[in-house]
Amino acid sequence: MSTLQEIEAAISRLKTEDLAAFRAWFAEFDARAWDSQFEQDVATGRLNKLADEALDDLREGRSTEL
Repeated sequence: MSTLQEIEAAISRLKTEDLAAFRAWFAEFDARAWDSQFEQDVATGRLNKLADEALDDLREGRSTEL
């Protein structure tokens, strides 16, 4: 299985219990990938501008408490 189409076809043939197991595995896999990307973005400063804007909004009273 090396193409997206092959993977999609294989997934569509899974039995219900195997599909549930795949969903659980993929959710965990995807969360780890997202966390890794987020950590990389933080480490390289890619989110600094957004953080600064949020802090400016807080200081200027342009935010509300949850």
